Amino acid sequence: MHLLPTQEEIVQLLEETGALREGHFEYPSGLHSRNYLQVALAMRYYHHQRTLSVALSRLVRANLELHAMIPKLSIVAPATGGLPVAYGVCEALEARLVYWGEKQNESEPMQFRQHMFVEAGEKVLLVDDILRTGRKITELMRLVASQGGEVVGLAVVVYQPTPWTPDFKPLPFFHLVKLDGIYYTDAAACELCRRGAPLEKVWV
Repeated sequence: MHLLPTQEEIVQLLEETGALREGHFEYPSGLHSRNYLQVALAMRYYHHQRTLSVALSRLVRANLELHAMIPKLSIVAPATGGLPVAYGVCEALEARLVYWGEKQNESEPMQFRQHMFVEAGEKVLLVDDILRTGRKITELMRLVASQGGEVVGLAVVVYQPTPWTPDFKPLPFFHLVKLDGIYYTDAAACELCRRGAPLEKVWV
């Protein structure tokens, strides 16, 4: 595999580890899709986790503005899927700290653990394993901003946007692979439902 893996190599890696599957899936948002992606299934393997994290760090490092910030740069991710990426990128960049946002339950806003907080003016790179709807990243951005931190970039392993995903401009945005997902808003609009294809509900 190349120092910076190609899109084809990453897709092959995801398929071989079961992280990328074809079928008929319903996401928690209610969207139906013919593809299911759970990057965590690839990140179970340390050598794959390292390959993907190091490759992502190289994209970040190539940005001259961010490169200059690295010694003081903190990595922030949503728990739990973003954590392997956060620690891998932090190690590869030799960045400062890793934080993560989490929820006690879905009805509460995202928060940091007790005694864990972003300092005022702290430069933050947001990372995650996948960017799909952008909901978690948006919440994380609000959390960092509420504590006076400055989000300076966004990096994900896989970018699989829906038609409603924000673009987060003007932030520098890095991804290793972009996958075009086909989504149906509900069962009534779903071609797979009309065919009677067995449905699998996914919870992440």
